[in-house]
Amino acid sequence: MSTTALLECIEIETGPNPERAVIWLHGLGADGNDFAPLVPELGLTDVPPTRFVFPHAPVRPVTINQGMAMRAWYDIFTPDLVRREDEAGVRASEQAIGALIARENGRGIATSNIVLAGFSQGSAMTLHTGLRLPQKLAGMIALSGYLPLAALAEAERHDANRDTPIFMAHGTMDPVVAIDRAEASRQALEKMGYPVSWHAYPMPHSVCMEEVQDIAAFLHKVLA
Repeated sequence: MSTTALLECIEIETGPNPERAVIWLHGLGADGNDFAPLVPELGLTDVPPTRFVFPHAPVRPVTINQGMAMRAWYDIFTPDLVRREDEAGVRASEQAIGALIARENGRGIATSNIVLAGFSQGSAMTLHTGLRLPQKLAGMIALSGYLPLAALAEAERHDANRDTPIFMAHGTMDPVVAIDRAEASRQALEKMGYPVSWHAYPMPHSVCMEEVQDIAAFLHKVLA
């Protein structure tokens, strides 16, 4: 995938001339439409005008799904997600996400006013990209996901986001990304000194209302 071709995105602005941005990455097999309906639910009326950007991941064959082509940020080889990882795919998507951040910069929104968010695979890409980004983000939201290429994170991370608040949330009954995998990622992040706010909910691999309210509170805090 060319790093110069921008991903197609759905955009929703909460007001004219946005001063803030949230780049929200969907999960495996979904697309940018997945979380777009959430914007009104967040009730960000007292936050400066914000542009929500919902990119569509590239279509690629996914090994764990019998090689079926679907939207995916990277390939998945094994159910445990981490025994064998698609490093090339993760890094290509990191470049594509970096290009979306740069586009927001070009439209007048500083990286320090951008939140990177994601669900499942999108959550993995949020953490992977956010840790390595050379400019400070306003915050990161990692829902029902995990830290990919975890063994490389310490050596590759950039100091810029050392103090950036990270909202991590997970379902206690998640059959797709086991909560143990998310807990291990949380512990790895905390060991590296990141300020992680952890939330667990009695749900499967999904989103619940209480979680949406907690996300809204986090966004109010980091974007106000």
